[in-house]
Amino acid sequence: MTQGMVVAPQPEPVEVGAEVLRSGGNAVDAAVATALAQTVVDPFMCGIAGFGSMHLYLPSVGQHLCLDFHARAPGAVTDTMWQDLLEKEAEDGFGFILKGRVNEVGYQAIATPETLRALDTALTRFGTRSLADLLKPAIALARDGYMIRPHMHRFWTQEEPAGRVQHIEYLRASPATAKTYLNADGSLKTPGMTIKNPDMAQTLERIANNGADDFYQGEIAGKIAADMAANGGLISAADLANCGPEETEPLWSEYRGLRVSSCPPPGGGIMVLQMLNILENFDLAAMGHNSPDYIRTVAEAMKISTVDKDRGVGDPRFVDVPVAHLLDKGYAADCAARIKAGEVTHVPRVGRDKESKDTTHLCVVDRAGDCVSLTHSLGMPSGVTTDGLGFIYNGCMGVFDPRPGQVGSLAPGKARFTSMAPTILFDGDQPRFIVGAPGGTYIAMGVLQAILNHVDFGMDAQQAVSAPRFSATSDIIEIVNRIPRAVEADLNGRGYRTRRYPINFHFAGVHAIRLKDGKADGGADPGRDGMAMAV
Repeated sequence: MTQGMVVAPQPEPVEVGAEVLRSGGNAVDAAVATALAQTVVDPFMCGIAGFGSMHLYLPSVGQHLCLDFHARAPGAVTDTMWQDLLEKEAEDGFGFILKGRVNEVGYQAIATPETLRALDTALTRFGTRSLADLLKPAIALARDGYMIRPHMHRFWTQEEPAGRVQHIEYLRASPATAKTYLNADGSLKTPGMTIKNPDMAQTLERIANNGADDFYQGEIAGKIAADMAANGGLISAADLANCGPEETEPLWSEYRGLRVSSCPPPGGGIMVLQMLNILENFDLAAMGHNSPDYIRTVAEAMKISTVDKDRGVGDPRFVDVPVAHLLDKGYAADCAARIKAGEVTHVPRVGRDKESKDTTHLCVVDRAGDCVSLTHSLGMPSGVTTDGLGFIYNGCMGVFDPRPGQVGSLAPGKARFTSMAPTILFDGDQPRFIVGAPGGTYIAMGVLQAILNHVDFGMDAQQAVSAPRFSATSDIIEIVNRIPRAVEADLNGRGYRTRRYPINFHFAGVHAIRLKDGKADGGADPGRDGMAMAV
């Protein structure tokens, strides 16, 4: 029997999930309950009108699959509708900046709301509890209130450079959002204050009583569609009715004798596996953790994978993704040879900018050994709340490419690429390391480093997610402030541009569970507000 464990970036949902396990629920029950609580207490990071990817390894029922619930472009879009509004691409490749910021905030930023349908589907197929039962803690948190945490407030006050919408605008985007998250005078609430959301509590109670169908085809759906039509939104009643997750097979590779599975495109698991394939050709441990050689080597693998992703990874229903080529060990060896020869990969970008990434993650293991790694998100919050409903819609349209003919161009029903990479490592047939993260294009890079920290450097789950990280999704190697300046100077001396961040845990919010000898230890990224709880 395996020790149960729940890890997530928010304390309240971790407690909710742990209590479900403690009362006899399975990993899927706990994951769904945790995720629903997250949609209440982290409403700018995730929501029932969001999207995500769920990786399920369920030996108790002989199942191993991914439920992909990526937000899709509404049926009303055309590939040319925004082509004349393009100003520039985010430097790290996560989104495009348009005139008027119509893709970032407001009604046109909203893609299909998939999360609630996916959670309900997972629960119906693999859970043991009812949706109504698992909604009770989320309803209580919305009705009775929850405390503003440091990371939540930091997100609200984070400054965005070079024309990106400031985060405060998400809170002001609609009157219904402002009334919940701002003081009466329009000022920000502060850490330690309590937020109550009676409208969300009422919406969740209606879903508990009438089922998820009410959100997609019933009374709630009618209110959503009417609000969209009245405010220039792109989502229609037909878009809502067509929402639903897609079951897919996990992608597989091997790394240093371990089997590694992750989610397929349009998710980012392919990037994690490709980078591991490349890095398997190096003795990383001999280089030393976060040494100049190590950072340079891993950063070049990151850049190669980023270029390959930009060129050919998108929604498989619209793009012929070269999965076999990208995961080919021979191709990985060729890429490694380029790195060993000193080649520096250039990552093309349309203009330069940075962007925030608004997502959350959870990992659950139950006593039967069932494992769930779930990443879910708003992408970027649109800031829009329909009056009376209480939840914020996703802002996923911001990542679609406004240029026709590109991998990520707009098309009705098309999903955007996401770096989400809920991943499980196996030692033989036994799960050993369950990992995932929020963080936009930083997700794959954070998940990669947690895996390297565990496999190559022997770290447990908490050590693996706490070690200082770096990222290279452009020609700049970004580093956190705990990486020594002497290391940075060495990289600069080799011709690399670097950017140092004062926040010590900047690149993704990685969460993980390690399984060893029937026991579980969990790691919650110290850069977020969460925790790990054993059951």
